[in-house]
Amino acid sequence: MLAVRVTFMLLGLLLGYVVGHALAGGQPGELSTVNTLSLMLAGTLMALLLAPRAEVLILSGTGRFLRWYNGLSPRKVAAATFGLIIALLLSVLLSSLMRSLPFYTWVWNVLVTLVLGVFFTSFAVRNAEAFGLLAFPQVRRKQGGKLLDSNVIIDGRILELARTGFLDGEVIVPGFILRELQTLADSQDPQKRTRGKRGLSVLEDLRQLRPLRVEDWDTDLPTTDDKLIRLARESGARIVTNDGNLGKIARLHGVEILSIHEAAVALRPQVQAGDHLTVTITKSGQQQGQGVGYLEDGTMVVVEDGLKLRGKPARVLVVNNVQTNVGRMIFAKVDREEGAA
Repeated sequence: MLAVRVTFMLLGLLLGYVVGHALAGGQPGELSTVNTLSLMLAGTLMALLLAPRAEVLILSGTGRFLRWYNGLSPRKVAAATFGLIIALLLSVLLSSLMRSLPFYTWVWNVLVTLVLGVFFTSFAVRNAEAFGLLAFPQVRRKQGGKLLDSNVIIDGRILELARTGFLDGEVIVPGFILRELQTLADSQDPQKRTRGKRGLSVLEDLRQLRPLRVEDWDTDLPTTDDKLIRLARESGARIVTNDGNLGKIARLHGVEILSIHEAAVALRPQVQAGDHLTVTITKSGQQQGQGVGYLEDGTMVVVEDGLKLRGKPARVLVVNNVQTNVGRMIFAKVDREEGAA
């Protein structure tokens, strides 16, 4: 940063001049001039040496300040401002009452103002949901609105929810989500381009099923997920997504999440021991003779002695149903009639 180095060099030059001028007392004119020039040159060179370290500190401090500033909630800022206004008004009132006291000085006025400012500002920030509405009443929109994430749009299952009537309330598509889909659709990568075009097509179909509002809102936060969480916090809407990581972060911020993936898992039919299934054996299992197939929803079915039926549909009898960390697994054996055939 050239400006930082020039500023530091000027400060070093000025410091050398001030020190040289202060030491010039009692010295001949020519000698004091030479000493002052030497000190000015020394100050300039010292500032030039310290400038790179100062640049690092300034850039680091500026970065931290910008991250803190971008993370500020408008509602908290409004609440803090309201609390500070109340503190200043009370300070003026108390200073008028205390002015008649014999020990009163301006120092007491400053102390009272500081104490009231800290108390009311911190109290207002802790209760920002109530105080922030005084300055931003338009931020809280109708409850029940649903913000669509780009992943859930590209997924496409949101259309089925809309057709069946489970997607109630106002459906909102943030402007930055639309821009993300457009960027994907214009990408040189064929896979990204396909995903972007699919997302835009899903939105077009969704608009035919129910009213769809585009929220032209944006902020300087770095990622789309951060923006989505900020908008949900300010609007009181819920986020519709199938991104597990986004769901976890949003819940930590107190934002309600509607996960289509979690709903799909919860609505899977529960298979009990003794039920019959028809599954196509596609590969061998870990044990000798085991066959492995998959249901339409992706559930793995491990079939005892099922490898001999590899590549064709097999009727199996469910023996056990196990829920694991990676999903549900069904253990089965070949139905006797199928095995005999």
